[in-house]
Amino acid sequence: MGDFFGSIWWLIVSLGVLVTFHEFGHYWVARRCGVRVLRFSVGFGRPLWRRRGRDGTEYVVAAIPLGGYVKFLDEREGDVAPHERHMAFNSKSVAQRFAIVAAGPLFNLLLAVLLLWLMFMIGKADFAPVVGTTSGVAAEAGLQTGDRITAVDGQAVDTWTHLGMALTTAALDQRPVRLQIDREGGARPVTLDLSRLGGVDERNLMRDIGLVPRRALLRPEIGRLSDDGPARAAGLQVGDRVLSIDGQPVTWWDDIPRLLQEREAAERPVTLQVARSAERLRFEVSPQSIDDNGQRRWVIGIAAPPAEQQYDAVLRYGPIDAFGQSLKETWRLTGATFGMLWRMATGVASLQNISGPVTIATYANASAGLGVAWFLFFLAVLSLSLCIMNLLPIPILDGGHLLYYLIEIIKGSPVSERVLVAGQYVGLAMLAALMGLAFYNDFLRLVN
Repeated sequence: MGDFFGSIWWLIVSLGVLVTFHEFGHYWVARRCGVRVLRFSVGFGRPLWRRRGRDGTEYVVAAIPLGGYVKFLDEREGDVAPHERHMAFNSKSVAQRFAIVAAGPLFNLLLAVLLLWLMFMIGKADFAPVVGTTSGVAAEAGLQTGDRITAVDGQAVDTWTHLGMALTTAALDQRPVRLQIDREGGARPVTLDLSRLGGVDERNLMRDIGLVPRRALLRPEIGRLSDDGPARAAGLQVGDRVLSIDGQPVTWWDDIPRLLQEREAAERPVTLQVARSAERLRFEVSPQSIDDNGQRRWVIGIAAPPAEQQYDAVLRYGPIDAFGQSLKETWRLTGATFGMLWRMATGVASLQNISGPVTIATYANASAGLGVAWFLFFLAVLSLSLCIMNLLPIPILDGGHLLYYLIEIIKGSPVSERVLVAGQYVGLAMLAALMGLAFYNDFLRLVN
């Protein structure tokens, strides 16, 4: 229940910040253009809070926190007194209307840059792009434990997150990529043929390639003990570092379940050697058998420490350098987002990448749990996505209105009322289909 309410809370916080900033963009530019703003609403539906400002604008926080809107004085939506017609939205020039509509997505873009700037000043912890273990395509390419990947197709990578973004694009395109790696002090190229992957699951791409970051290979240190597990009964404690099982050395956490399964046939106690402070201790532990999706698995009731405690790369800069890095990261994320949208439209990438509020809430809660820097990164990605989605030329979205204004600029007159009405129906249908797909994907993720 903690995760459930946490997800709802961080969803409301995330959408509240992004929607408020987006609508403030429309509001601020509209006021500068002399348009009267009737209502500024964060959320839809029944108002939970409202206040009328000295400028006559009604400020509202509504019950459904999945969007917002700014309502302008407009002769197409109601009667306007003659002395106020100069303040109506429809009375403004096409350039002013274009600027007012474009301001919402533009403010989301500026917010993304600001959030990333703050993130880089605070310092975002991540895994360094250093190879831990390899298998499959990665092993066949010659990548080895300890290789530091410095660039993908000439684009520098500083973290495992950047590496994953670059490889995802290449994997979807089913093409080889050229990696630059540092190995034992020397730089060398390696070609990773991602065309051999076949079907691509973007969510498990690095696993399918056969790449595991070095620091994601968790230390074999006990982070948690089950209350009624064999390990606690035998005397093991949190913080003990497992050195061997029945004489077989343990280097990484993944060695523990592997060695336990190898001794399945014996069905007898195993001997664990552990390091506790300066001592070396031995314990006899009797593994328990559990059913794991129809397969028998042996466990001793221990869990690893959280992965985030083992991050080994921190991106932190001073205010000036952080701003430059934020622009660079915004450019990287923008290219990745447009690339993914194009690949989904052409069928190269799965439509399961479209996420609804449930997935957004889950990621919001998870990123908040990783610290301020990761949450700022999440907000920046979401703000940039909101900017790009709103610029799509779909009627009723900002991009659809901007398309109408471009047509008006070219032909010298507004599009007809008939075209506007038809566009509204088409836009509603497209938006409903998009939202339906997002909710469907959310449902599938919950079921699976």
